[in-house]
Amino acid sequence: MTETNKDEYLVLARKYRPQNFSELKGQDALVRTLTNAINSGRVAHAFMLTGVRGVGKTTTARIIARALNCIGPDGNGGPTAMPCGECEQCVSISQDRNVDVLEMDAASRTGVDDIREIIDSVQYAPSAARYKIYIIDEVHMLSKQAFNALLKTLEEPPERVKFVFATTEIRKVPITVLSRCQRFDLRRIGLDVLIPYFKDLLNRESLEAEDEAQLTVPHVMVCRCWIRRLPCPMERSWRKRYLTCWGWLTGHCYLTFMMRLWQEKAKMHSPFWTSFIPQGPTLCRLSKICWI
Repeated sequence: MTETNKDEYLVLARKYRPQNFSELKGQDALVRTLTNAINSGRVAHAFMLTGVRGVGKTTTARIIARALNCIGPDGNGGPTAMPCGECEQCVSISQDRNVDVLEMDAASRTGVDDIREIIDSVQYAPSAARYKIYIIDEVHMLSKQAFNALLKTLEEPPERVKFVFATTEIRKVPITVLSRCQRFDLRRIGLDVLIPYFKDLLNRESLEAEDEAQLTVPHVMVCRCWIRRLPCPMERSWRKRYLTCWGWLTGHCYLTFMMRLWQEKAKMHSPFWTSFIPQGPTLCRLSKICWI
């Protein structure tokens, strides 16, 4: 078996994924609430994280897992809002190999049999960590029978078990499940956060960018609500080491922008949009105005 190359390239969205609450961007209310709960020892047994795609739901769930299981560099620490990132628990959770932190994608495991596996395993104490934590992503995809099977365990789980749910479709989650969870609505990331963050990423990667690109890219992402995909234009300009507004818009956003025009045309029933459609890539110059 060959050894894993430690210098293997990692996409920027994963490379700069927040590892603690202080690095979580644009979610001040959530960070303040969870920090106070952990410091005071009043942590709920189940959390429901909801918000649009790319705002940090799964990232927040993993930070919660590290915060509750961190033992500190000396191995004697307790739950903390600032995980050390050095102990065995923090490292294993970051590398997705901690046996006590189980992450399940409900989009591909929707049945009652999948939930029954969780119900059977919660009866056993954690193997090495302080808490056994179940992270269920896209929880709204579970079937009605799966939700019903989970209710009793979710209401009165064992002492060392925590549930963290993430969903983009909160209205599809039964009220009986919501009433048993502490809910957090992750807010959309604003320009006041995205613009400085994007400039910081450019500096870290030693990339240069036009002033217009430094403003346009965050404007596009704030409308899409994607902080996760903010570094993507930087990867597209890796060879040139220079990011231009024109090059990124024509290469990345042209098809999306054309779809937007047709949507607006359908809504407004106006010949104004139709007159622009045949003009091709020059329409991208209007994208900044439309997205703002």
